[in-house]
Formats: sequence, C-alpha cells, structure tokens
Amino acid sequence: MRRTKAEAAETRCSIVDAAEKLFFEKGVANSTLDEIATAAGVTRGAIYWHFESKSDLFLELYNAAQLPRVNMTDVDDLDGSDRDPLLVVETMACDWLKMLAQDRQRQRLLSILLRTNFTEEFQPVMDELEKLDQEHTQHLETILIEGEKRGCLAATWTPKSASRAFKWLMKGICWDWLLFGQKFDLVEDGSDKVRRLLASFRAAR
Repeated sequence: MRRTKAEAAETRCSIVDAAEKLFFEKGVANSTLDEIATAAGVTRGAIYWHFESKSDLFLELYNAAQLPRVNMTDVDDLDGSDRDPLLVVETMACDWLKMLAQDRQRQRLLSILLRTNFTEEFQPVMDELEKLDQEHTQHLETILIEGEKRGCLAATWTPKSASRAFKWLMKGICWDWLLFGQKFDLVEDGSDKVRRLLASFRAAR
C-alpha cells in the first residue's frame, strides 16, 4: 500500500511539473491535457484520476508555489512592541524581492499568471488570487494603521491609500522585471524604490 501511495504521489508530481513547463512555454489556454499527459509520461486517464480539469490542475500548480503573504506574525508582534511599522513593511518587501530573484519556480508561476486570460474556465484560480490580494491588502493596512497611531505616517497619506500605493509599486516592479527580460537588478533597484516610497510615507520628525 505504501508503494502504491508513493507511486501515486510521484505521478501527481510528474503531472504538475509537466503542466508547469507547458503552461510557461505555451500558455495555459494553448496547452492541452493530452500534451501534458505525454510530457509527464502518463495517460490522459491518469490526469483525470488526480485532477478534475485543467483548471483544477492550474489551481494545484498555483497552490504548490504560493504567492507572498504579509506574515500575520509581523502584524501581531507590533502590538505592545516598539518595532517600527514602516520598517516591518520594508523588511517584508525586500525579503520578498530577494526570494523572487532566486526562486525560478516562483518566477515561472508569476509569468504564467501574467500571461493567462482568466476566462470562466479558470475562475477558481482568479478567486484564489483575489482572496490573496484582499488578505494581503488588509494585513498591510493593519500595519500602516498602527504606524498612523504611533505618528509614523505622514499626514498626506492614509493607511488605505498608502497600502494600495505600496501594493501597486510591488506589483509593478515584479511584473516589469518578469515581462521585459529581467533587465534590472530586482533586489538592488527594487529595494531602492521600496525604500523611497516608504520614505514618502514617513512623517517628518
């Protein structure tokens, strides 16, 4: 029984790996389950044993390489501590840029998501993306609300406007880096822009 479970897990991994490769090279819409089965060295029936549809397979791929989340530990640790909320945001963002620069799988996944036309077939993946986006924005806004309470946030910014501006900056940096051939230093240049935007958030002392 153990061997059967191990073989099933190996088959599932082979299917996901093949799907990732084809989705990246051809796009999700242009990749068929037959092509994925051939690339994985399995039958089409084996794919349906593990996944209900191409959308289900796409969602598995998305879940296998989760996109960044604001760490709730960072949010909770601010309560009663003297940690600088804006510095928490800076550290989180710069760490994410370093991880993306080094993680080829995340690079491929983000590229796939950028190129995908989310038709009704792939709505479950879009629902997950929207859920993650809302969660990220809410947690980021919570940190900036704490910053406002401590007098760190400039009067020209509200926690809501600052959280959205920051989110759009991060997306723009990553999307531009991925879509146009990684022509700049994501870690050095990206972190510099993150620090410059956060500096504009900070109240004058």
